[in-house]
Amino acid sequence: MEDKNQELFHKPSIQPVMETSLYTIQEEVTTSKSLSPLSSILTRVYAGYFRITLSISSQAILWKILSNQANSSQGLHHIFHKLPTLSFHLLWCLAFSTQVFLSLLYVLKCFLHFNMVKQEFKHHVGVNYLFAPWVSWLLLLQSSPWVSPNGTLYMLLWWAFAAPLIALDVKIYGQWFTTEKRFLSTFASTASYMTVLGNLVGARAAALMGWKESALCMFSLGMIHYLVIFVTLYQRLSSEDNSSPNLRPSLFLFFAVPSMASSAWNSISGSFDTPSKMLFYLSLFIFACLACRPLLFEKCMKRFNVTWWAYSFSLTFLAVSSAEYAHDMKGIGRKGVMLALSALSVVVFLCLLVFTAAKLDQLLWDEEQDDEPCLGFF
Repeated sequence: MEDKNQELFHKPSIQPVMETSLYTIQEEVTTSKSLSPLSSILTRVYAGYFRITLSISSQAILWKILSNQANSSQGLHHIFHKLPTLSFHLLWCLAFSTQVFLSLLYVLKCFLHFNMVKQEFKHHVGVNYLFAPWVSWLLLLQSSPWVSPNGTLYMLLWWAFAAPLIALDVKIYGQWFTTEKRFLSTFASTASYMTVLGNLVGARAAALMGWKESALCMFSLGMIHYLVIFVTLYQRLSSEDNSSPNLRPSLFLFFAVPSMASSAWNSISGSFDTPSKMLFYLSLFIFACLACRPLLFEKCMKRFNVTWWAYSFSLTFLAVSSAEYAHDMKGIGRKGVMLALSALSVVVFLCLLVFTAAKLDQLLWDEEQDDEPCLGFF
């Protein structure tokens, strides 16, 4: 019986894939030490860096929602009248400029270091963050103060950003149940939730322009796979690769997904009805579970990493959902929860913004991470 259990936890067929992938990445990064500063930066930048723009653009959505509610509500929402419109515009411009900058860097990397991009696509964690650039663009589109959801430009941009997400869905979701070396039961991690997040953000964007059927299609696809990933992670037997401290910030995606699902369904149905409330309550419960276990994140907080940005956009999605909940449901308690979560998300966002600016050289040129280049994918 013990022999059978050992065989279950140590599958030899998986090892060659992982070792080859890490070897290739290691070789690329070692070579990059002798390259020009630009090439050195390109070898460091990967799709996970778009977590930064995910956070900034989601903050822009939060500020937009709070500002709109302040114009049509009484009570605590009037606090947000004090937020000047210029602040929201500057935040959106910061998100847009950062997104364009990172996109240009990644396009250059595709041309100059295609092998690294290829290995990122093959990496069981890194491939999930290929959704991040397109999710960021969709968030920027929804929060834009100048592009109307009823316009033709919005529709064209939605197709431009949603089409790559659908293509990635077909590729990755198909591998999860048809390719032996890519079975979800083997490679599932909290980063897998990024694939779901892309569908939900796309659904919300489609619902805003009145495309209810397209929104419902993407919402259904996202939620089905959310349940699959949730159950897989809940019942996982082994934590070989998933126990890495660098994956701990991604645990916040456990409540980021139902938070965005709650907001997406609110946009589809036109009201914060029972399904939206259920998803919001679930996200609050999971957030409380994680907040009660700060020691779980102790190891990953010892050294600054771009993975920290998962804290920011996850909290912001929860704040967005709470703002929509408080808008439809009357009561000081609900508005108090909305204010607390919004304030927390803003504080975390500002702290990470300062940390990133102060540690920019470590993020782009730090040679101490060269011995473990694949950790960046986490």
